[in-house]
Amino acid sequence: MAEFTLDLNDDQKQIRDWLHGFAADVIRPAAAEWDEREETPWPVIQEAAKVGIYSLDFYAQQFFDPTGLGIPMAMEELFWGDAGIALSLVGTGLAAVGVLANGTEEQIGTWIPQMYGDADDVKVAAFCSSEPDAGSDVAAMRTRAVYDGAKDEWVLNGTKTWATNGGIANVHVVVAVVDGALGSKGHASFIVPPGTPGLSQGQKFKKHGIRASHTAEVVLEDVRIPDHCLLGGKEKLDERLARARERAAAPGGERVKNAAMATFEASRPAVGAMAVGTARAAYEVALDYAKTRSQFGRPIIDNQGIAFQLADMRTRIDASRLLVWRASWMATTGKPFTSAEGSMSKLYASETAKKVTAQAVQILGGNGFTREYPVERMHRDAAIYTIFEGTSEIQRLVIARTLSGMPIR
Repeated sequence: MAEFTLDLNDDQKQIRDWLHGFAADVIRPAAAEWDEREETPWPVIQEAAKVGIYSLDFYAQQFFDPTGLGIPMAMEELFWGDAGIALSLVGTGLAAVGVLANGTEEQIGTWIPQMYGDADDVKVAAFCSSEPDAGSDVAAMRTRAVYDGAKDEWVLNGTKTWATNGGIANVHVVVAVVDGALGSKGHASFIVPPGTPGLSQGQKFKKHGIRASHTAEVVLEDVRIPDHCLLGGKEKLDERLARARERAAAPGGERVKNAAMATFEASRPAVGAMAVGTARAAYEVALDYAKTRSQFGRPIIDNQGIAFQLADMRTRIDASRLLVWRASWMATTGKPFTSAEGSMSKLYASETAKKVTAQAVQILGGNGFTREYPVERMHRDAAIYTIFEGTSEIQRLVIARTLSGMPIR
């Protein structure tokens, strides 16, 4: 088991520097354009695929890094470049994590490669969980999956919302209700293969931030998929549902894993790393500006009001990174989140990104409020971190429940 360390090894440093160079040379120069266009930056994804960043092999190598630091390190550097473009590059990963968390080895080997395509024909994937009436309240999910034994198929009906790459994805991973009486324990995840009839894109959202990332509704109308597209398989699902029913009849029994929550538990530290990247980018712009911008005959950093803000910004960023790295190391080495360390990392880092980017705008003054400087975009982008994959309020709820052992509402 790898010991926790703050020192990256030589291979990790090389990868970090390579990613930083791509972020600086390819992502940043394109950021303003694709933010304005509000479209998926296919040319950037194509370039990332050509150099090996947008690929199953690259993310697998980072995911299986024995120290746990591969993914957070990669996320921080890419999102330092630009949050919207970076989310287009890593959004497929959430669907891949959904398959890794719930699928069989055969399903993992079959579907994850199809999510990425190759350098000559890049593809993206979508993880579809949220619904118009079921965001944080996953128990309110209405999308249904009904098994048709005569044809050995599942039939999916419902509408998903806030789906990154929704409708444009090659592969969709859809969470649906298979037993409504069990609440969130009666959910399962399904693969909807490319070209499946009945799946269509609904509304595409025009967003406040991360505008280079495609976000849309996904409509499912009598979508028929073969039984082997049920992640984990029907036998495993039937066993899990049976345990959930027993627990419902006798409170205090075995805890049963929820399909969507398994995905979010695995990805929360990675989202924290994204937030760290955006916060660090805004801090660096503000620091450089404060050292070169003069007022009343001296650089504005010479004023305590500015200098102390920058000190606080850097402290919060470093503290956020430490929480993210700890949670990532714990997850990789099999240490349980006994104090909801994954949620802690996501909560603190996302709140830090919002605060630091707001402070950066303030330090730049009027310039910070214009699109001539990137902190305006970074501030808009940072708002998403406290919302997606569990709001800050939900993270606090998870932490409080874990610490207290009480069903806090």
